[in-house]
Parts: sequence; structure tokens; C-alpha cells
Amino acid sequence: MRMSILKEDTMIEFHIDEERCIQCGECALDCPAGVIVMDGYPKMTNEAGCFQCQHCLAVCPTAAVSILGKDPDAGTVLKGNMPDPAGLATLIKGRRSVRRYRDRDLAPELIDELLEISCHAPTGVNSRSVLFTVVRERAVMNRLRDHLISRLAQLQDEGRLPEGLTGKYLGRAVIAWQQEGKDILFRGAPHLIITSAPADAPCPVQDTLIALTTFQLIAHAHGVGTVWDGIFMMALAACPDVAGRLGIPENHTLGYAMAFGEPAVEYHRTVQRGPALVNVVKW
Repeated sequence: MRMSILKEDTMIEFHIDEERCIQCGECALDCPAGVIVMDGYPKMTNEAGCFQCQHCLAVCPTAAVSILGKDPDAGTVLKGNMPDPAGLATLIKGRRSVRRYRDRDLAPELIDELLEISCHAPTGVNSRSVLFTVVRERAVMNRLRDHLISRLAQLQDEGRLPEGLTGKYLGRAVIAWQQEGKDILFRGAPHLIITSAPADAPCPVQDTLIALTTFQLIAHAHGVGTVWDGIFMMALAACPDVAGRLGIPENHTLGYAMAFGEPAVEYHRTVQRGPALVNVVKW
């Protein structure tokens, strides 16, 4: 089934620089929506069917294709600029969940850069509807933590914490903060990011998790620590109105949350895991 995500106010602006175009047909062959055809030079036959994925711009070997008003020369040339497999493998293997952070904010410019890169994560049918809700300042993080701890303490006193492990973890978070000043909710991180997407998006859950994973990898490449924040997600489920106070739209499906900041710990080597659990299909 072919789906269109074209917004009514979006101008496709598909243009071909005929002086650069070598009429190789790669843009037409690679178009996932099948709306580009070769008629001498490439032409778009159905703008409403365009996914706006920019595959045509990216695949053109001579930078002859422009779409959505984008300048192909403004993109980074891939040849010679991609990370080597060994370096990328070290990043993936060396990434650790960080639960100790320095008591200072990251530079706002760095947070902006991480978000701008993360929005390139793939989404179903190129919907690009993932919302990044971010706590950019430690002072805001402190107020959020104090509010949640107060709410959870009240639920605990009234015997209304969720049953099972969730209630156990949340109760432990309340006691740790009240008795020891230990922050289990956010692990002392100065920042938080939550991904969400409209519930009617083609793949809201998958899109939000892919986006957050992308954020995590580029964050660690910049020396920023992260931790998938399951305790906060439990607290959010116990206090559902908090999502609205954070500015997350009611019609959004929550993905997950990640605390992040400058690590107060340094890891020196990768660990050894595996072998991978593999199921080989024999049809």
C-alpha cells in the first residue's frame, strides 16, 4: 500500500539542473514512491504521492536534483566522510548506561546539534513526526524531580502506587531521595529527552525508539552520557497528567525517555558479550 504524507502547504519544488544531469535514471529507479520517471530528463508525475524523503537528491551522482527547495551542494559528500567499521563498532560496544553525572548543564549549542542530527533518524513512510521533548536546564530538571517525588510520596502514603515491581521501584525512589538525597529518578543527570509521535502516524512506537537510539549514539560520540530512564517512565505512568505539563500533546504516543549530561565517570574498554542469539530461517 502506498501512502502519501504530503502536507497541503508543502511545495515539492522538484528541479533538474540539465547542465549537471547525465540522465542516468538513478533518481527514478530509487524513488520509493515511484513518482519520478525518465522522459529525457527526470520528471515528477505526482507531487501528492511524493514521500519528501530526498532519496532523489541523495542518489544523484552529479548533484543535479533539487527538491523541497534544498540545495544538493549543501549536503555532506558521503565518500571519504563515513566512519570506518572498526570505529563505529567501538562506539556501539563501548557505549555504557551512565548513572553518574557532573553538576552542570551541557552547552545549549551542543544539545541543539544532537537534536538536529537525531531528526535524521528513519521514520515509517518518512512521516518525520517524532517530537523531542527536552529538559535543557538542570534547574528545570530539579523542579520536575521535586514535583514527581512529592506526587509519588503522596501516592505511597495513600497506598495507591502501582502494584508489583513498578510500585516497588517507585517507592524505592521516594525513600532514596527523602532519606539519602539520592536521585534514582534521573540519576543526577541535568537533562532529559522524551520522544513521542502522533498516535495516528504509520509507526509511532517504532519511530520514537529509533529516534532515541539515534540520539544516544551521536550523544556518546560527543562524549555525552545517557541512560534509558525506565524509572521516569514508570513515574509518568503513575502520574499521567505530568505529560501534559511537559507539553506533550494528548494525541501523542509516548516512546521512551533518556536522561543525559556530562558524565562523572569514565569507562576505559569494551565489555565482552555474546554470542548473539540467532535464529536462522530454513524455509
